[in-house]
Formats: sequence, structure tokens, C-alpha cells
Amino acid sequence: MKITILGSGTCVPSLKRSSCSVLAQIDSARLLLDSGAGTMRGLLRAGVTIDKISHIFYSHLHPDHTGELVPFLFATKYPESHRRRKPFTVVAAKGFADFYEKLKLAYGEWIELEDGIMNIVELDNNGGDHLDCSNFEVDSLPMDHTDQSLAYRITAPDGSSFVYSGDTDVCENLVTLAKDADLLVCESALPDEIKVSGHLTPSLAGRIATKANVKKLVLTHFYPECDAVDIFSQCRKSYEGPLVLAEDMLELEL
Repeated sequence: MKITILGSGTCVPSLKRSSCSVLAQIDSARLLLDSGAGTMRGLLRAGVTIDKISHIFYSHLHPDHTGELVPFLFATKYPESHRRRKPFTVVAAKGFADFYEKLKLAYGEWIELEDGIMNIVELDNNGGDHLDCSNFEVDSLPMDHTDQSLAYRITAPDGSSFVYSGDTDVCENLVTLAKDADLLVCESALPDEIKVSGHLTPSLAGRIATKANVKKLVLTHFYPECDAVDIFSQCRKSYEGPLVLAEDMLELEL
């Protein structure tokens, strides 16, 4: 399994960090986890065209996580000579299908794909859920951010696993989902001293990683305030394992 951080930032425009998105490659499968602004350009930089994406997983529906859904669908449909023919699957919490229907009220046929091209799978946003795909498995649990926030654990056939937190506050579900995972890609939006509701800080993310006994922790989803402090040292207060601060186009092999 190969993981690429396409976007390590937030809603704040930045030349350094695109909005949230992660690419996971498992054998022939290409998975997107969130698709904030800059995702499709990041995919090209990673050598992946959008027609190669087999699954898109949404942690929740905030614009910095879904901002390029509409451009993705538009580019999937047009031009006619390049129209996608291979089906792909969008996975999100219950309510995503309604979200898509509302997007169609604005964009109409521009984002309506041929029957059978886009399959929507909605997972439980009140408890754990499981999805068995052909060459990987997915487990999800609700997070403490919005009513539709999910974190995902992706497990490859060889047993390697990584967890994507999406956005969350301190949440025991994340400890449960990330238990003994090879990699936890965890949000760490702001420094310890300016924590806000619904988000983690470096030391809180480290505490979760320690409790879950993850083998490697990657902090991501950085607001600009993180650039002014030593995020690494803050996380070291509570986590002693392998630690990486995400950057756009960071690649990790499992």
C-alpha cells in the first residue's frame, strides 16, 4: 500500500498546502480520501489521472474536504471523447446521496453521469460499519466533528492498515479504529495553546496515537498558525513513536 498526502492544509488558501486529500494505492485500486481544492492537480503530480480513481471516501461534507467533487464529476463527464466508462464508488456517511441531489439542483446535467458509472455507498454515522471491497477492506466509526463525520481504516490483503481521521475532536472512537494500525493520518489543525472545538492539536493527536499503539503517526490538516510553532515537539509530549509532519505530495509505503 502506498499513501500520498495530496493536500495537507485547510480552507485557508495557501501556496504551500492544498486542502484536504489523501491518495491510497492498493494493487490496482486507487482510493481518494476527501477531495478538497487542489486534489486533481495533486493527482496528476502523483502520476494518477482521475479515470484511475476507483473509490472516493468522504470524511464529511465541509467544502475543504469536498470542494473538488463537482469539478471531478464535470471532468469525468466531459469532453465526450474522453468520457469515463469504468464505474467508481463514492463512500460517505448517510446523507451523502441527498447532498449529491442538492448539488444537481445547482449544476444539473453537468454533473449527472451515465447510469452505473458512479455508485454511492452510505455508511452508518451512528456506529461502526464495514465495507468489503475486492482487494481491500474498510471499517468506519463516527468522529466528533459534524453529524456526518467518519474516520476510515483501510486494510490491504497483506494485513497492512492505515487510518484516516478526517476532522475530529478528542474521540475514543478514533482510538478504537486506529488500534495497532501501521499508519494513522491524523488531523492536527492548530497548536496546543489555541485549540478549538471539533479539532485536535499535536499533543492530543499524539495521545490518541499512543493509546491506539499505532506504528507511525502523520499529522496533517494544518492551519497557518501551525507554521509559527514547533508542532513536532508539541506532539512529542504524548507520542514517542515514528512521527511525520505532512506536506503536500508526501509519500509513504506500508
